[in-house]
Amino acid sequence: MIAHSTEERSRVMDALGLFLKNSFRDKGPDSFSEVVDTIEAEGHYGNPITIFSTQLTRKHDTMAFSEFVHNNMTLEDIAILRNEMPDRLDDDQVFHLRFDKQEAYMGRVKIVSSSDAITAKVKIETYPKNREMAGKIVEELFG
Repeated sequence: MIAHSTEERSRVMDALGLFLKNSFRDKGPDSFSEVVDTIEAEGHYGNPITIFSTQLTRKHDTMAFSEFVHNNMTLEDIAILRNEMPDRLDDDQVFHLRFDKQEAYMGRVKIVSSSDAITAKVKIETYPKNREMAGKIVEELFG
């Protein structure tokens, strides 16, 4: 997720925190800075930006994330995800989501298409690799 120079970094981190605090089955980190990597970079027009990123690797944490998202989406957003699932699931079986930063800051989960969003990539593992089976898993998790 990117924080632009016009955005207050602590608010952007709070928006990301909505998802993080609901993504740990066990006791989560004492501070989000323990699990969030921060990179200072330069935007396309030379403007300073901060990139925040994190990765959930334990299955029970990723399940907590998907349950939180599913349980807090509107029926309209669930319908959007169902409709767009084939386009959101890439050839590497990664399911792509974007959430509204402003809504997340207010404690709400809202799907958006804007590039200025909290992005989540959920890797769906199937053995052997099978896109159809991955699609069924996505439907179980998010729809």
